[in-house]
Amino acid sequence: MTKRHKNHLSLLWNRRRAGIVAVAVVAMGSGVAAAPGHHGGRHSVQPGESIQAAVAAARPGDTIVVAPGTYRESVEITTSGVTLRGSGPGTVIAPPAGTEKRAESACAKAGNGICVTGTDDADVTGVTIRSLAISGFTKGGLWASRTEGLTVRDVTAEKNGTWGLGQEKSTRAVFRGNTARGNGDAGIMLTNIVGHEAAAIDSGGTVVADNDLSDNRLGVMLKRIRNVSTHANEITANCAGIFVVSDESRPGSGDITIRSNTIHRNNKFCAATPRLPAIQGSGIVLTGSDATVIKGNSVRDHKSDTLLAGGIVLAESYVGAVNTDNVIEHNTVTGNVAADLIDRGNGSGNTFARNECASSKPAGLC
Repeated sequence: MTKRHKNHLSLLWNRRRAGIVAVAVVAMGSGVAAAPGHHGGRHSVQPGESIQAAVAAARPGDTIVVAPGTYRESVEITTSGVTLRGSGPGTVIAPPAGTEKRAESACAKAGNGICVTGTDDADVTGVTIRSLAISGFTKGGLWASRTEGLTVRDVTAEKNGTWGLGQEKSTRAVFRGNTARGNGDAGIMLTNIVGHEAAAIDSGGTVVADNDLSDNRLGVMLKRIRNVSTHANEITANCAGIFVVSDESRPGSGDITIRSNTIHRNNKFCAATPRLPAIQGSGIVLTGSDATVIKGNSVRDHKSDTLLAGGIVLAESYVGAVNTDNVIEHNTVTGNVAADLIDRGNGSGNTFARNECASSKPAGLC
């Protein structure tokens, strides 16, 4: 073998070794543990088979593909990097019927359809749920806790007892292209933590976009959370369109962008709760928000005599938290009663500019 040939072989080996090292570094930095030699498996589920069994067998990087049919079970995902993909709205996850029995996970016992669940020590990262329907659960369609980088796309969540799609203690999620209708509370609900009051968390830029939200109590609920983008959603026939809520904890909700949404005729009536008055005819409501930007939205035809009725409404929260330094600009806000724009309470620094509207309380905001 010539010296030149040896040098060529040595160069090829060094390049190959560098490539192996680079792949290992990328896998380590992704936040998802990659098994040696595992390049992402595929698990197929047919009617009559268990989605949960396939999820339990999955490793990071695997995809579970579920055929059309109705699957009467709850599904809990605790493994990072897993994709659960249905075959469109004909893939339905629903509660067991009648006396039918299933092994009860914590997710099922809580009354949820799909749960993505991390622990206090480690978030579940990089999970994707897409192209399926979740219907008829007593609590939530999908519930996520302690997650990072969750993606929920093209999911239909309907007729669930509380929220359609919800999460707590989670960051960097994307909820895009989903349909949530006929749920008992919010179509999409993002919060810091359920069950007790605490300071708002930074969601890391969670995105709620291109969703169709109708016939829920609220279209979108953003509760004690910061750094969220809510844009290009179609929100109609709920009791209220978008609700931003804080309490006495600090920091409160804020640093939220509400942009380019279509929010029309949210005139369903919802009775009062211990923490909220009756809701009807509310487009966008801020209660205790700071540094939120509401821009380029179409907010039309909300009509009611309830306390929070109106197109875009700034009001004190139930514990007196006020709105400060919010920007409301370039919105089309018309046909709303009690008024198109309402600034109520003792907040300061709120700016209304270049909105197309006909009425406001106090006068002069249009």
